[in-house]
Amino acid sequence: MNSRIDTNENIRYDCFRGCTISGNEETGMEEIRYRQGCCKLEVYNYLKGIGQEQYNHLFEVRFKNTRKGIYVNASGQSIKTGDLVIVEAMSGHDLGIVTLEGPIVARQIKAKGIDPEKTPFRKIYRKAKPFDIERWQEAIAREQETMIRARVLAANLGLEMKIGDVEFQGDGTKAIFYYIADGRVDFRQLIKDFAEEFHIRVEMKQIGARQEAGLIGGLGICGRELCCANYITEFKSITTSAARCQDLSLNPQKLAGQCGKLKCCLNYEVSAYMDAHSRIPKVTEPLEFEDGPAYLVKTDILRETLYFSYEKGSLARIYPLTAAQVQEIIMMNRNGEKPETLRVEEDPVAPEFVTAVGDDSISRFDEARRRKRKKNGNRNKNRKGGKASAAKKDDA
Repeated sequence: MNSRIDTNENIRYDCFRGCTISGNEETGMEEIRYRQGCCKLEVYNYLKGIGQEQYNHLFEVRFKNTRKGIYVNASGQSIKTGDLVIVEAMSGHDLGIVTLEGPIVARQIKAKGIDPEKTPFRKIYRKAKPFDIERWQEAIAREQETMIRARVLAANLGLEMKIGDVEFQGDGTKAIFYYIADGRVDFRQLIKDFAEEFHIRVEMKQIGARQEAGLIGGLGICGRELCCANYITEFKSITTSAARCQDLSLNPQKLAGQCGKLKCCLNYEVSAYMDAHSRIPKVTEPLEFEDGPAYLVKTDILRETLYFSYEKGSLARIYPLTAAQVQEIIMMNRNGEKPETLRVEEDPVAPEFVTAVGDDSISRFDEARRRKRKKNGNRNKNRKGGKASAAKKDDA
């Protein structure tokens, strides 16, 4: 179980299921409370407080990591966000936390492409009782040990697969084993070994490397939560062409995410760059001027500006031209015409570069303070000198 303990208040944070666990001294039982900030694939309820009668019986129930679903309240009890509920499962029952209610659930149903009239939603049986919660916590405590042992059993059979996570059902009678494999895996014998070893029903679920990163979670190089754990549910294919069109360095260490695959964020700005590329002419040959050929050395895609130099591959003296100007010069060259010159009276433009050296210097304010102290010192001296001269005059 991935949990963090707060020693001051004796609170554990279960970051896999988005809840806090604390002991109640009066009852001697553990209290489970929903903690929204811990949830993966969290949805902000911006329609909170708005009433709607159409889907008021539907709730979003969250389980471990990114697994969640829409359930219908068949209990007759009043259920709200944060309640621990017993829900219907394929075999037995499961325990989850209600994370969404009200009109926002209808938006989620529409976003997932679910037809509420034809889809049979599973039921919420009732609110969880202390006995259910205790049994649920016992099942959760077995997950880490079970995952380690399951990896050993898979390795003993020589299967080319990696078991990334194990999730126990709320009643402790079934477990989902999430695994990664490049090809097809015959795990019939493995399921038998799991059932014999752990005395539970087994469900094997294959996931990809990106989905595994979403299950585990973490922080990206940008300092924010991983997109696959934050909001991405459908993973699109990403190729190096997305990096090429943005003029990014094809460095695998920089382009790869924590899953070992190309970063999902490479696709975010591709459409903007493709649109800008459509307005930039392709320069395959140097532009011909009367004072010599000019070579393309740099392209600012978003500003649609191209930089040329009379020296091939040199960034010492470069001259900017807009995409429209370059297109016009290319047409002139094709017609056998040459513009007069690329040089202008102004100095050539250097590549934009802003240095931050010295901005964070610890002593950058010392000089100003010294000047201020000197001024204050001179004022004090003048005041003392004036008082001394006045005293001498009085004595005289």
